[in-house]
Amino acid sequence: MPWDEGLVASLVYDRPDPSEGRILTYAQAINEALSLALDRDPAVFVMGQGVDDPSAMFGTTRGLQQRFGTARVFDTPLSEESMMGVAAGAAMNGLRPVFMHNRPDFVLLAANQLITHASKLHFMDNGQTTVPMVIWAAIGRGWGSGAQHSQAIQGILLGVPGLKIVMPSTPHDAKGLMLSAILDNNPVCVFEHRWLMRKDGVVPDGFYRVPIGKGIVRRQGRDVTIAGASHAIELGMRAATMLAADGIGAEVIDLRTIKPLDEEIVLESLRKTGRIVVVDTAWMKGGVCAEIGCLAAEKGFRDLKAPVARVGLPDIPAPAGFTLEQFYYPDAARIAASARELMEW
Repeated sequence: MPWDEGLVASLVYDRPDPSEGRILTYAQAINEALSLALDRDPAVFVMGQGVDDPSAMFGTTRGLQQRFGTARVFDTPLSEESMMGVAAGAAMNGLRPVFMHNRPDFVLLAANQLITHASKLHFMDNGQTTVPMVIWAAIGRGWGSGAQHSQAIQGILLGVPGLKIVMPSTPHDAKGLMLSAILDNNPVCVFEHRWLMRKDGVVPDGFYRVPIGKGIVRRQGRDVTIAGASHAIELGMRAATMLAADGIGAEVIDLRTIKPLDEEIVLESLRKTGRIVVVDTAWMKGGVCAEIGCLAAEKGFRDLKAPVARVGLPDIPAPAGFTLEQFYYPDAARIAASARELMEW
């Protein structure tokens, strides 16, 4: 039976119903995607600090080394730039590496290889060389991880030509987008959120792909649009429930990937609602919030009934203390409050 996109949109944020299919956690869905990719294609391999340790990258790589061997699933030293160069070189020579990092912060240590080399090589030789590699990391927060282990760097990489950036919000999409990322012939950054790792959802058995660059409407509404990706969607869905109690119909748009961006799904929703709240797990300045705000002003200006609202991180590093985190990170109440303000215009 083919997987129904409408069913995906309606079910994933309710309590999963086993009658609709298998229930997996987010981490289990990623693990299954990696297992399928390794099994289907001998060119695929998984590398990274801790992919073989007991925590197994939040459980995403559990059992893979035992099944596929140390030549295809292996730990790497604390030398991110060198290892990114190894991954890029392997990709240039026909392999498909998945380079896993515990945190996006660690990707910054390999920025030269990723931004200066891997993202550009396909363009520099007129498409003769492809660099099919996946760079995976999980955004962390909520356990005292502080300024140097809580960075969501998707906005920093948004302006780099040649990179694709994937940010799933459900177990279904985590599996399908990982498989699409591995099969893509360009470097793809897959940024997960730590708080999604234990999220349950309906996940089809076997191989399937979710297209990169295609968003989805998670909830229909006519009054205000809430747009974002990853954990921001869970917050947006909670905010939509709060707004519904006030008689406000919020439409929730899950971007799924922020590069390439599905502009049409955002603009189509904006044509209906005339108001938009953009939510991101990273800083508001110079990132997803800024880019979608610009899109609304540039291509959807005539449809706007109110200014664009942004909900994201303030322009300061992440605090480590629990109390300060409650002020720093966005939540459903803040999203709902922003939407209510737009309704007053």
